[in-house]
Amino acid sequence: MPMRRHKARAEAKARQAAFQAYLVMDRRVPVSELAGQLLRKAFPDHWSFLLGEIALYSFVLLVLTGSYLTLYFDPSLAQVTYTGSYKPLQGLLVSKAFDTTLQLSFDVRGGLLIRQMHHWAALVFVAAIGVHMLRVFFTGAFRRPRELNWAIGVTLFLLAILEGFCGYSLPDDLLSGTGLRTANTIVMSIPVVGTYLAFFAWGGSYPGTMLSQRLYIVHVLFVPGLLIGLITVHLLMVVYLKHTQWAAPGKTNRNAVGQPMYPAFTARSAGLSLMVFGVTALLAAAIQINPVWNYGPYVPDRVSTNAQPDWYVGFLEGALRLMPGIETNIAGHTFMWNVLLPTVVLPALLFAVLYLYPVFERWVTGDLVEHHLCDRPRDRPVRTGLGVAGIVCYALLLMAGGNDVTAYVFKVPVNALTWTLRIAVIIGPVIAYLLTRRICLALQLHERDLYREGEETGMVRQDLAGGMGERRAGLDRKLRYRLLVRELPRPIADPGPQAPLRHRLRASLSSWYYRDRVQLPTTAEERLQIEGRTADPVAGGVDSEE
Repeated sequence: MPMRRHKARAEAKARQAAFQAYLVMDRRVPVSELAGQLLRKAFPDHWSFLLGEIALYSFVLLVLTGSYLTLYFDPSLAQVTYTGSYKPLQGLLVSKAFDTTLQLSFDVRGGLLIRQMHHWAALVFVAAIGVHMLRVFFTGAFRRPRELNWAIGVTLFLLAILEGFCGYSLPDDLLSGTGLRTANTIVMSIPVVGTYLAFFAWGGSYPGTMLSQRLYIVHVLFVPGLLIGLITVHLLMVVYLKHTQWAAPGKTNRNAVGQPMYPAFTARSAGLSLMVFGVTALLAAAIQINPVWNYGPYVPDRVSTNAQPDWYVGFLEGALRLMPGIETNIAGHTFMWNVLLPTVVLPALLFAVLYLYPVFERWVTGDLVEHHLCDRPRDRPVRTGLGVAGIVCYALLLMAGGNDVTAYVFKVPVNALTWTLRIAVIIGPVIAYLLTRRICLALQLHERDLYREGEETGMVRQDLAGGMGERRAGLDRKLRYRLLVRELPRPIADPGPQAPLRHRLRASLSSWYYRDRVQLPTTAEERLQIEGRTADPVAGGVDSEE
């Protein structure tokens, strides 16, 4: 009994201390108000919104495993004799970076598992960001008021690629060294300043002595700091702006419907985090990745066979291999177009398009309305076609990055394969755009038939005149709502031949974007209901969360 009373008094004192601490904080910081708002925050319940969370938990895993690896890794390029447990390389002169990588892999308990988890998490992180951005693009979730958050997401994608390349280059093995040799050529291809930039980054003529230490600092300090800061801002803006949502009964452009943070979303998100950690650990344990001991230490006069970078920069390798060898000399400066165009101009153009696309689409439509309902890709055939064309172009460039391996495996001439891919990378995206656009319009036509006649039941009936026909059933309420409640901008009216060129260009682009559409045979009452559910929340009504 005395022990129980003592335990009860201790628990009461602990509760009282915690309550007093809470009161002290709440009087100085709006803890109760913020906590109440956060716990009531509505989170989406559709699976496509989990892609961003997969990226977030992959990043958490990267930070955890990377922190462990920094305890053992040394980025120095100083030469040492390898004396570790991997016998084929014993006695070989290697860099300190390569030596500590081997020690992590063979002599540190659990080191190889953690190292492979780190590498797999990096691949999943970049992939999840990429797929998440595709979801945002195809559903129009980048539109007002989320343009800034889209720009932050593009920046995160760029930083993730940079972070992956820096980490991939640190072990100083023959494969990563080949990649750095390519990077040196890319930097030197920049006109006028390229040689100076390369000399500064590498600390002298290639291979230099400083790049490894600088990449290490960038990899473990600068880029992770930027990623953490931008991810925090990105999440805060998601909470502030509220999530987009698919059209469904009860979901309009003026509210945000979803599951509360506690307990539904918290439990689901915690389960997803454990799944991400578990699947990454399973990949690391079962599937070998980046076995640097097979490649050996980097020697500048050697190149590893079948050398391809990780997938997120593989398209640059493919662009390099497809670009014909073209150089010009202007005023004593050599312009290596075969390197400059595919590896400097192409990625710069890609990210410029990603950053500016929301501005471009807003200019084409003249749309200043806030959008909180997701577009279905089929309802925006031009935007969807452009997105699919970009994916096809990327896939063809990625395929070209391994043209030597493909030619060897399938016993085809590498030059013939290269020319085939050169042609495909030009006409493939065009065909993909046209085909995707027609498919989207065909799906719209199919939905108009559904709306008119109802869903097929598979039951055939005979009328009084002896004719045979299929029995149709009325549309499900959710499906009917999804078909009706959608935003279909109308093209801007033609300003006439006397209008300024920019106005005529804008009208032409708007007609190209929104000329082809399939209207549903709605009544005046239904059109009024649709306008009410898609109306601008700023023009009237109040945003709400449920």
